[in-house]
Amino acid sequence: MTTITENTIPATPHAMRDEMVVFVIMAALLAIVPFTGLYPFFVMQALCFALLACAFNLLIGYGGLLSFGHAMFLGTAGYCTAHALKVWGLPPELGILVGVAAAAALSLVTGYVSIRRQGIYFSMITLALSQLLYFIYLQTPFTHGEDGIQGIPQGRLFGFLDLSQPTILYYVVLAGFLGGFLLIFRTINSPFGEVLKSIRENEQRAISLGYKTDQYKLLAFILSGTLAGFAGALKVFVAQNASLTDVHWSMSGEIVLMTLVGGLGTVFGPVVGAFVIIAMQQYLAGFGQWVTVIQGAIFVACVLTFRRGVVGEIAHFFKRSL
Repeated sequence: MTTITENTIPATPHAMRDEMVVFVIMAALLAIVPFTGLYPFFVMQALCFALLACAFNLLIGYGGLLSFGHAMFLGTAGYCTAHALKVWGLPPELGILVGVAAAAALSLVTGYVSIRRQGIYFSMITLALSQLLYFIYLQTPFTHGEDGIQGIPQGRLFGFLDLSQPTILYYVVLAGFLGGFLLIFRTINSPFGEVLKSIRENEQRAISLGYKTDQYKLLAFILSGTLAGFAGALKVFVAQNASLTDVHWSMSGEIVLMTLVGGLGTVFGPVVGAFVIIAMQQYLAGFGQWVTVIQGAIFVACVLTFRRGVVGEIAHFFKRSL
């Protein structure tokens, strides 16, 4: 792929204006999806994974930290939300809070352990921790092992939004995605985000300027893991199940693939990458196991021809911040 900094355009008022214009266009297009005849389940699933990829991109694209274990936050929040809804009988809003809190606590513990190392060692620690949790969830009774938690009730959000109605569920998922996206956007354009970028570029120089880089990296890891958990909690309402698939290492690989295909270190790249990958899984399902081969071929093509990712190449061509 390309270096992380190649996709980075300085955060100027003009650049932020471009990004906000694109955000409004994206929000408007997503808002009219129920009236276009598109399969709502596909779009809702893509939105959940888009938020997950954006959370991952916050960590690697702006913090320079490559995690191979982000699936553990997605799966943990999914399991906890599903258990809270089905077994404890909590309403949707409290179920989401339980899942997000579990992901935040997990990201605090795993982040504290993993940020002590850098580079490939950091990545391998996150992968090891993710696999550890996978085997724990495989044996833990409340996850029901390979069967997962099925038939999760969707309920009524805040007592009046019936999530069993596809249109209402879609707009709830869309609101969650847009809220998470805006939080990430605000983070990367804040003083905290600027320090995070400086750590990515040259951590030793950031340390020499007096910044406690480990604290910044830990906060970025916690925020990224928490938002990934939020995506997992929303996904439970869409799929109505929580399974080991969301915790497996291959899911972490798909998250990396989505981010790289869309554009590492870009604001909208992970969203485009998520829609591309989920669309392939949805509409090429008839090819069976060949879907993985097709994904691999597209990834190789992107590496060879779109070295900055789809959005990264578009932004570079038009000299715009996307």
